[in-house]
Amino acid sequence: RDIGVTGVQTCALPIFTLDAPGCPSGLAPAEARDSTDASPFVRRDREGRDTLELMVHGAKCAGCIKKIETALLALPGVADARLNLSTGRLRVAWAPGALEAHAVTDVLGRLGYGAAAFDPEAALRQVDEEGRKLLRALAVAGFAAMNIMMFSVPVWSGDGEMGEGTRTLLHWISALIAIPASLYAAQPFFRSAWRALSARRANMDVPISLAVILTLGISIAETLQQGAHAYFDGITMLLFFLLVGRYLDHRLRERARNAARDLLAMQAATAARIDANGAVTAIAARDIAPGDRLLLAAGDRAPVDGLVEEGVSELDRAMLTGETLPQAVGKGDAIHAGVVNLSQRLIIRASARVSDSSVAALARLIETSAQGRARFVRLADRAAALYVPLVHTLAALTFVGWFFGPALLRMAGLDIGEVGFRTALLNAVAVLIITCPCALGLAVPAVQVVATGRLFKRGVLVKSGDALERLARIDHVVFDKTGTLTLGKPRLTNVVASEILQKAAALARVSRHPLSRALVEARSEE
Repeated sequence: RDIGVTGVQTCALPIFTLDAPGCPSGLAPAEARDSTDASPFVRRDREGRDTLELMVHGAKCAGCIKKIETALLALPGVADARLNLSTGRLRVAWAPGALEAHAVTDVLGRLGYGAAAFDPEAALRQVDEEGRKLLRALAVAGFAAMNIMMFSVPVWSGDGEMGEGTRTLLHWISALIAIPASLYAAQPFFRSAWRALSARRANMDVPISLAVILTLGISIAETLQQGAHAYFDGITMLLFFLLVGRYLDHRLRERARNAARDLLAMQAATAARIDANGAVTAIAARDIAPGDRLLLAAGDRAPVDGLVEEGVSELDRAMLTGETLPQAVGKGDAIHAGVVNLSQRLIIRASARVSDSSVAALARLIETSAQGRARFVRLADRAAALYVPLVHTLAALTFVGWFFGPALLRMAGLDIGEVGFRTALLNAVAVLIITCPCALGLAVPAVQVVATGRLFKRGVLVKSGDALERLARIDHVVFDKTGTLTLGKPRLTNVVASEILQKAAALARVSRHPLSRALVEARSEE
């Protein structure tokens, strides 16, 4: 299916934020801030709808997407609400006059998310800071796990032979390493769980945090009582592997963001504007307004969409159409952002801003495809949504069963001995730990994100979330293309004398025409 893309002007500066406890299931910090009116950032799109683009702080899982989009779509007049986890961008569109902008921010605040006017640079800084925090926590957990193992292995191997005093000393040394390291490394999970509970919600990090705290408590109690078993090694290793998953997910999403960022980088950063007096001045591409006259020299890339007013030339449209053959243009012909002027200078009149250009539309299309939910992603979302209530119920039933079960069995004539509070609590904590669905919640979306990003780098644009799944069921492929399928790069095939090729390459070196470049490359390969 095709996903429609409409042009929307994005807000350039983070002007307002929300006083919210933060993301119930995310890792990004959301400090309390004063909220202001978001109405200045409402724009009218090409379909005549009011739109608002925000940067949501802390949304990190499929549950966040479902929660936010469902709540916003329930507002009167809202026709579209789409959150992109890769960039943190939330776009909401509604019928003109049907909704006030503060209604959107109010919903986000009630759900426990922070928001700001969308600023790509601020989003990038936030992502980089999150990555550094995760990496530091991962390093601390790994360092602690390796060092604690040095003291745990003698306890395991010396069971029955090691003295009680020596064993307790090794447990205390492990505790001195594990307690501060675990409390630091578990901060991403603690913060997320606290924000969830503050918003009267639960998420995957709540049982993980409970398991970490309870396991540390049990291990400290065992050490104080000079018990035989402590679990400092297990808790640091668990945190290490959980943080590995979080950091890998962070890196995968960063790669997906790079695909759209690389596409936007193909837009020209500056432009030559012709004023009413005919003078040419250099301006930033973002300052171009519809109706401006621009000078496009040979070799320049068009910064915005427009119409040719003067000049005749050839354009390289391969980035937009896939057609490698240069196309001739003259007065009155349309020109799109991202195409390269190959031969003669052109004067064009801009018909759209940079944010409404064809390249920007393609970048939004990539973001849409990366966040589109395919069938397996939707199954993973539903399974993850059932996780929190199900796992807490199972853990509670496990504790009750092991604590009261032996007494009930004795009443039935079957004696299995005393179990006690400690064993029942350990089994309940084990349920909290081993049922963590991080792989389920991260693996399926990660495959889609990485695949679409890699395909884009190879010139293939995925426009729907389930395209990759449908591709697996394809038996035949039909290419609708004039002529033959090529690599998109002309190559000199006929043999010519070396001195003739040398002279031709010298003349072609100053041209950016694809055929001229082919001559230059053929000369360099000799």
